[in-house]
Amino acid sequence: MDEQAETGRAPAAGGPYLRLLLLAGLVGVPVSAVAFAFLALLHWLTAFVWEDLPAELGLDPLPWWWPAPWLLVGGLLVGVAITRLPGRGGHVPVRGLSADPVPPSQLPGVLLAALGGLPLGAVLGPEAPLMAVGGATALLLVRPWVRGPGTPAEAVLGTSGSAAAVSVIFGSPLVAGVFILEAAGSSGAKAVRVVLPCLLAAGVGALVFTGLGDWTGLPVSSLSLPGLAPASLHLTDLLWTVPAAIAIAVGVKQVHVLGGRLAPVAERRPMSMAMAAVAVTAVCAGAYTLLTGRSPVDVLLSGQDSLAELSRDPDSVSAWALVAMLVFKGLAYAVSLAALRGGPIFPGVFLGAAAGVLLDGLPGFGAVPALAAGMAAATAAVLPLPVSAAILVTLLLGADAAAMTPVVLIAVVVAFATGRVLDRPRGKTAAAVAA
Repeated sequence: MDEQAETGRAPAAGGPYLRLLLLAGLVGVPVSAVAFAFLALLHWLTAFVWEDLPAELGLDPLPWWWPAPWLLVGGLLVGVAITRLPGRGGHVPVRGLSADPVPPSQLPGVLLAALGGLPLGAVLGPEAPLMAVGGATALLLVRPWVRGPGTPAEAVLGTSGSAAAVSVIFGSPLVAGVFILEAAGSSGAKAVRVVLPCLLAAGVGALVFTGLGDWTGLPVSSLSLPGLAPASLHLTDLLWTVPAAIAIAVGVKQVHVLGGRLAPVAERRPMSMAMAAVAVTAVCAGAYTLLTGRSPVDVLLSGQDSLAELSRDPDSVSAWALVAMLVFKGLAYAVSLAALRGGPIFPGVFLGAAAGVLLDGLPGFGAVPALAAGMAAATAAVLPLPVSAAILVTLLLGADAAAMTPVVLIAVVVAFATGRVLDRPRGKTAAAVAA
C-alpha cells in the first residue's frame, strides 16, 4: 500500500491504491460465491432439522423435547471445534464483532463451530462466521499479489472480503460497508484507507449474491421485516421512545453481563460449558413450549425467521407468550454468547422487536414506532456502533423508514448512552466491548 494510505491521509487516486481497489473488486466475486454456499448450506441444515424432518415424522406442532438431542449434538461439535482445531472456533460472541480478518488456518474450526451449532439451535446469528469465512477466503486469494503476510494491503483486502461476505445478510450492502468501516475505526484502524475497498467489495458481493440466488434458486434470506403496515409518527411515540429505549438497553445489557460472567469459565472449560449452554437452551425451549403451547423455535436460532413472522402478525403472539419469549430466549442467548460460536446481532434485534411489540400496548405508542424503537435500542446495546445500528434498523423498516427515522435515531442515542453508563462501573468502554 502507498505511504499516504498507511499514514491515514486520503490515498492518491492512482498507482498502488488503484491496484488495491481492483483487487478488492475482483476478490469480492469468489468470496461472495463461497459466502453464498455457506449460507445456503446453513439454510438447508436449519430447514431440515426444524421443518422438513419433523414434517416427515408427523411432528406438527414440534414437541417440547425435539430441540434437546439436536442441541446436544451441536454443543459437542462446537466443543470439538474450540478444543481441537486452530482458532478455538472463531470469535467469542459476547466480545462483540471484530473487523479483523481471520487467518485461513482457523477456517476449519470456524466452519465446524458455525455449521455444528447455528442450525441445531444455538441462539446466535450467522454474521460473525460469515465475516470470518469472507476474510479468510480473501486472504487465501490475495497472497500471490501482496508483498507478504501481515502487510497493510493484506489487512485491507481481508476486511474487504468480510464486507463482501456480509453484503446481503444485513439486508443491504450499505449496512455491511458502514458496519465494517465503523468497527475498523473503533478498533483504531485507519478508516480512510479501507473506505473504498470495503464499499466496492460489498457492492460486488451483493451483485454476486443476487445473481447466484436467481441462477440456483437456492434460498439465502437476509434480515428483513415483510408486511409492515404504513405508519405515521406522533408526539406520544417520541415521548415513549426514551423510557422504552432505556428499559430495553438495560435488559439487553443484563443479558450480556451474564454472558460476560460466564465467558471466563467457558475459556477454562470450553467443552463442559458448551454442553452446559446447549442443555440450558434445550430446557428454556422446552419450558417455553410447555408454558405457552407455541413452537420451541421461538426461543432457538438467530430469530431471523421468527422476526419476519412477528412483523407480519404481531397480534398472533399474546403478551404472556412475549414475556416468556423474552425471558427464555434472553437466558439462552446469554449462555450462547459465552460458550458457543456465532454472531450477537440477530438475536439482539429479535429481542428488541419482541419487546417493542410488547410495549405497543402502551397508550399512544403505535405498533410500528414501538417495533422500531425496540429494535434500535437493542441493536445499539448489542452493537456499540451507533451509526451502523441506526442504518441497519432504518433500512429494515422499508417503506416506513422515512417516517420512523426520528424514533430510530432517538432510541439508538439513548440506548448507546445508557450502555456507556452501565459499562462505566465495570471499567469497560464501548471500544473494549466492540473489540
